[in-house]
Amino acid sequence: MEDGASPGVDWDALRRRASEVAARAYAPYSGYRVGAAGLVDDGRIVSGCNVENAGYGVTLCAECGLISDLVAGGGGRLVAFACVDGRGSCIMPCGRCRQLLWEHGGADLLVDTPQGLLTMADVLPQAFGPDDLATLERNQ
Repeated sequence: MEDGASPGVDWDALRRRASEVAARAYAPYSGYRVGAAGLVDDGRIVSGCNVENAGYGVTLCAECGLISDLVAGGGGRLVAFACVDGRGSCIMPCGRCRQLLWEHGGADLLVDTPQGLLTMADVLPQAFGPDDLATLERNQ
């Protein structure tokens, strides 16, 4: 999928916003700054940066901040997502964060990846989501 295949998405603006928030990341231990930005179905741009912690397991990924921004701002569905490192280079979300993105964007969420634009269905094939829980409830 190419940029032209996603009408209405200003990928440069998303990448710029992700770079802006990456510069604000709290990364005193690893020095690895990450910023994320997403376009919501109502036109808002939400964002987040990583926030490290001396207790490494408590560290928050940039995507966690983005989802918090989404929910705190009134919710909605993500339609496009970009994630960059401190130099502005496109990077992929970790597995945990892919699950968060699936929950709030679904299979059709467009993701800016080092290999080009992909849907979440491509990035997280056979994902577990709310439909799986509904299936369980129906079978009980």
